[in-house]
Amino acid sequence: MSTKITGTVKFFNEEKGFGFIKHDDSNKETFVHANGLIDQIEANDKVEFDVQEGRKGLNAVNVKRIV
Repeated sequence: MSTKITGTVKFFNEEKGFGFIKHDDSNKETFVHANGLIDQIEANDKVEFDVQEGRKGLNAVNVKRIV
């Protein structure tokens, strides 16, 4: 399952290497790990990403900032 989704970074803890992204089209949130980033992100950044099944559920991957 791989679909481009847009959203806003709810928070990202650079020290711990993870955070959550809120989807633009719903109230869903997706976990994001530093390994899934293309660009560095921080809270309130607009991003686009793919969703992949991870060990503990869905993860955001190929996360890229958008303007």
